[in-house]
Amino acid sequence: QVQLVESGGGLVQAGGSLRLSCAASGRTFSSYAMGWFRQAPGKEREFVATISRSGGTTYYVDSVKGRFTISRDNAKNSVYLQMNSLTPEDTAVYYCAARSGSISAKPSYDYWGQGTQVTVSS
Repeated sequence: QVQLVESGGGLVQAGGSLRLSCAASGRTFSSYAMGWFRQAPGKEREFVATISRSGGTTYYVDSVKGRFTISRDNAKNSVYLQMNSLTPEDTAVYYCAARSGSISAKPSYDYWGQGTQVTVSS
């Protein structure tokens, strides 16, 4: 069982930055690929970024490439999402998720956090 707790969301102006964190419980964090997803009001949950167990492989949705960076610290049981050049279209609840095995852009993750709200004002 893995519990995930996101933090770092908030209100930011367009062009600004935020860094989301996700803290995981348990001693097997390094055995999970991690992902970030987001859900805007009235829209389906969408993939944002994923990172492999070692951190050596990452993958992003096209809309955030060059602006967002996913990283992890297995010693701290944490995964991060650095978000730069934010736009109002990035406004959503952001969720981190964990899955056994390899990275995936599909929501086929075993564990999910409760989410953290990110609001970008124009």
